Amino acid sequence: MKSEAQVVVIGGGVVGCSVLYHLTKAGWTDVMLVERLELAAGSSWHAAGGIHTHNGNVYLVDLQRYTVELYPELERVSGQDCGIHLTGGLQLADSPAWMDWLKTVHARGRYLGMDTELISAREAAEIFPLMDPSLFVGAMWDRHEGHVDPSGVVRAYARAAEVGGATVVRNTMVESLSQRADGTWDVRTNRGDIHTEHVVNAGGLWGREVGRMVGLELPLLAMAHQYIVTGPVPAVAEYRQSKGKELPTVVDFGGEIYMREESGGILLGTYEQDHKPWSPRATPWSFGSELLPPEIDRIAPELEAGFTHFPALADAGIRNIVHGPFVFAPDGNPCIGPVKGIRNFWLAVGVMAGFCQAGGVGLALANWMTEGDPGLDVWAMDAARFGDWATVAYTNAKVRENYSRRFKIAFPNEELPAARPLRTTPLYDRYTRANAVWGASFGLEVPLWFQDPGSEPVEKVTFRRSNAFPVVAAECAVVRNGVGMVEISGFAKYRVTGQDAASWLDRILTNRIPPPGRIALSPMLNHRGRLIGDFTVANLGDHFIVFGSGPAEDYHMRWFLSRIPSNAGVEVMPLGQSMAGLSIAGPASRDVLAAVASQDVGPEALRFMDIRTMDVGAIPALVGRLTYTGDLGYEVWVGPECLRGLHELLADAGKEYGIRDFGLRALDSLRLEKGFGSWAREYRPIYGPAEAGLSRFVALDKGDFVGRAGARRESEQGPSRRLVTMVVDAADADAVGDEPVWHGGEVVGWVTSGGYAHTVGCSVALAYVPSELADPRQRFEIEILGSRRKATRQPAPLFDPHGIRMRG
Repeated sequence: MKSEAQVVVIGGGVVGCSVLYHLTKAGWTDVMLVERLELAAGSSWHAAGGIHTHNGNVYLVDLQRYTVELYPELERVSGQDCGIHLTGGLQLADSPAWMDWLKTVHARGRYLGMDTELISAREAAEIFPLMDPSLFVGAMWDRHEGHVDPSGVVRAYARAAEVGGATVVRNTMVESLSQRADGTWDVRTNRGDIHTEHVVNAGGLWGREVGRMVGLELPLLAMAHQYIVTGPVPAVAEYRQSKGKELPTVVDFGGEIYMREESGGILLGTYEQDHKPWSPRATPWSFGSELLPPEIDRIAPELEAGFTHFPALADAGIRNIVHGPFVFAPDGNPCIGPVKGIRNFWLAVGVMAGFCQAGGVGLALANWMTEGDPGLDVWAMDAARFGDWATVAYTNAKVRENYSRRFKIAFPNEELPAARPLRTTPLYDRYTRANAVWGASFGLEVPLWFQDPGSEPVEKVTFRRSNAFPVVAAECAVVRNGVGMVEISGFAKYRVTGQDAASWLDRILTNRIPPPGRIALSPMLNHRGRLIGDFTVANLGDHFIVFGSGPAEDYHMRWFLSRIPSNAGVEVMPLGQSMAGLSIAGPASRDVLAAVASQDVGPEALRFMDIRTMDVGAIPALVGRLTYTGDLGYEVWVGPECLRGLHELLADAGKEYGIRDFGLRALDSLRLEKGFGSWAREYRPIYGPAEAGLSRFVALDKGDFVGRAGARRESEQGPSRRLVTMVVDAADADAVGDEPVWHGGEVVGWVTSGGYAHTVGCSVALAYVPSELADPRQRFEIEILGSRRKATRQPAPLFDPHGIRMRG
C-alpha cells in the first residue's frame, strides 16, 4: 500500500468512487481511495438504483442531469456495465393540489432543460397499464428517468478512476486522522500510515465517525428503508410482449410509493410514516454488507395503498424484502465542501440519492479541490448551510420529518415544525403574545407576520394567496404611512479588527471601504467574478462591522478565514446573537428615534448611510440610517440584554404615530416594490455583478480585489442577462421563484423571487432575462400554476423610484 498521496478519499461507495474519478478527470492522478471492506459495502449495494433529473431544489437539477448523462461515459472508460435502463418515468397526482405541484415542476423544467409533459390519468394508464386511472387526476411524464445497477455503477467509477491513475485500496480500515503543522494529514490505517495533503470524508453510513476523527459532529442520520420485490406479475409480461420494452418507473405521491419493473415483477418502495432511525448515535464499524431484519408491518399502510392503486399487484405476492440503512442530512440534500477552520479536509456525505447525485457531487468537489471553486451553484449542498446549532437531537428530529415528507406536497409558504423552537431572541415571548406566525431561518425563529388578535396564528398552506394576505397588506401600510418596527437580529454580523483590517476588506470586497462614520454596500466575488456575498460595511473608526445574510454566516466565515494571510494583522469574529437589533422604517421613523435618542438625528446630522454610537433612552446603541424597506428608516443595534428594553422604548415613543411590529413577509413585499435583491435568490454564484444590477458597487478603478478580472471582463463585454422587475397580471397566485419567463413563444428566463407589492397594489416578480430583451417595450409572460400571465418589465422601482423617501 502507498504511504504518500496527494488526496486520500475515505469510503468506497458510489460517492467516494465518483469523487476519485472526477479528481483524475481534473488532472490529479496521485489520488487514493481507502475502503474498510469491499466497494459498495455500505448503502450503495442495496439501493434501488433509481435515476431521475427532477429535484425540489432547482439548483440540483443540473447536477442530477449530469449524473444521469455520465453513465455511458463511465461504461466506455471503465469497460464495466452500469445496467442503464432509461425507461422514462411517471409522477402521478391523485388530487388537484398534487396536480398544481406537478404544474410547477413542469414549468420549472422548461428553463432547466427537462423533457417533461403533463398528461391525463387515462394517458398515464396507457403508459403504465398496472394502475387504476380512476384514482388519479393527472400525471407528469419524464423521458429521462429509469434505473441502474448500483454495484455495477460503483465498480465503474472505481475502475474508471484507476484507468485515470488513481489507486483503490480495499479491506483497509482508517483508524484515526491527525493534521501536521503544515496542514497536511496523517491517515492511520490498520495497514500503515498514509501522508496526504487532502482528506475527503465520503464515509456514507460512517460519515459521522470519520467527522469525529477531526472533532466534527456532522448533521447526519441513517434511516432504515425498505422496499419489496413482488412475485411475477402477468401484466408485466403482457406489457413486455406487446410493447417490446420495459415498464417505466412510477412515483405515486398519494400512495407514498415508488416502483419499477424487476425480474418479471415490481420493485415497490416507500418513505413510510412509521419511519425508524437506524443506529442514531453511532454506526457500528462491524456493520458490513448485510441487511436489517424485515419489518413489513411498518410499511403495511403504504403497501395497501399500492395494491389498491395498482390492482395488478394484488395477487403477485412478495418475493423479497430489502431492508437497509441510508443516510440523510436534515433537509435531505448532500453535505459537501471544505470545512471552516480545518484546512484541506473535505466533505462528501449525506448523499441519500447517490445514483442521481453522486456524479454531480464528485464533479463539484473535484472542481472545488483543484480550482478553488465548485464551478457550479452548490449552495443547496454546501455543508456550511448548517451551523453548530444542528445538534444530534436537531438532526434526528429534522431527518425524521424530512423522511416522512418525501412524498408530501411542499407548499411555498409552508413552515415545518420539527426541532422548533431551537434558537430564539429575547423578543420571542413578546412576539408570541403579539400573535406572531413563526418561521425559522438558520435555526432561528423569525416572525413572518402578526395575526389579528383573537385569530389563531397559523398560515394556511397553499400555492395561492393565503390568509396572511390582508394582514401583511396592513403591516406594509403601517410602514409606508407611519412607522413600523421589525427585528433584524437574524442578520449575520462580523467584527473586523487589526491594523490590516481596512486593506484586507478592500481586497476581498468590490466597493471602496467607507470612511469613519459611514456605511457602504459591497458585493463579494469569487475568483471567477461571480457573486458569493452581498454586504453592508460600517466603518466605526477603530474597527469595522460587516452585515450580511444570516443563513450564510458559516459560508462567509469559511471564505473570510481562508483569505486571511498567516502574517496579516486582521481578525474576523462572527458576532451571532451577541448583537441584536431592531429596524424602524416609515415617514415617522425619524420622529420616533428623535424622541429617545441622545444625539441629533435630523437629516443633516445623521445622513443616509451614516452610522453612529449613541444612547437610545438609557441603552447604548449603534444606529445606522438605512433599511431594507427602501423607506426612511434606521437600524438600531444593541446587546441582546437590552433588546427587550429597546423594543419597549421604541414602541412607547411610536404610539402617537401608530407604530406596529411587522414581519418578514411584509419586509419581502416592501423590498420587491423597490427592486431590492437578496442573497441566495437574486444574488448567487451563477451571476455576475453587472447581471445582478450591482455594477455601481464595484469599484474597478480602486485597485486589485478578488474577482476583479472577471468583473472587468463582464463590464467590458456586457452582461448576457439582466435582473429585471416585472409587474405580473396575476390572478389569485403570485410568482414565488423558479417560474419560467416566456417571450415570443419561448422560455427565455426565470423568476428569482416574487410576491404581491401591497403599497403599489400589483403582483411583482424579479427575474433574469437576456440583456437584449431587458427592455420595457418587450412583451413577456410568466407561467404560474400552468397559466401564462402577462408580465411587463419596469424601468424603475415601483415605489419611490428616485429614492427621495429613503435619502430625505
